[in-house]
Amino acid sequence: MNRRHLLATAAAFAAFGAPLRAAEGSFPFILTEAEWRARLSPAAYDVLREENTERPFTSPLDKETRAGVYHCAGCGQAAYASDDKYDSGTGWPSFTRSLPRAIGTKEDNSFFATRTEVHCSNCGGHFGHIFDDGPAPTGKRHCLNGLALEFRAA
Repeated sequence: MNRRHLLATAAAFAAFGAPLRAAEGSFPFILTEAEWRARLSPAAYDVLREENTERPFTSPLDKETRAGVYHCAGCGQAAYASDDKYDSGTGWPSFTRSLPRAIGTKEDNSFFATRTEVHCSNCGGHFGHIFDDGPAPTGKRHCLNGLALEFRAA
């Protein structure tokens, strides 16, 4: 890497932020990077630990309509109830709210905008983002990656 390329890369990170990673901080469920890689598929690792986004309309959970609970695919913590799921038309599973104390949030300043990132409160795994364009009763849209979730029918 030459000096010009290094400076351009540093400037881009300064302007747009460094690449996102799973939520930082202290979480009850902790694994090493090697343990996460062994536990998750490569695609699930990219979403949960690297905060990437799956392509829309690729997750079967987007069209899941059975009663049940959606759990974190990383640690198994219950996170969302099927009663709060709706079809947002975005191609990602969407919910009006999470289960109590199941999620954490942080500011995400990537992609030229400030968004609210949502993650598992137990392991810090990235679920997706929360937007203010959802239906009643909350007006929120928890727009989630299906790869970050595991559905368990009631």
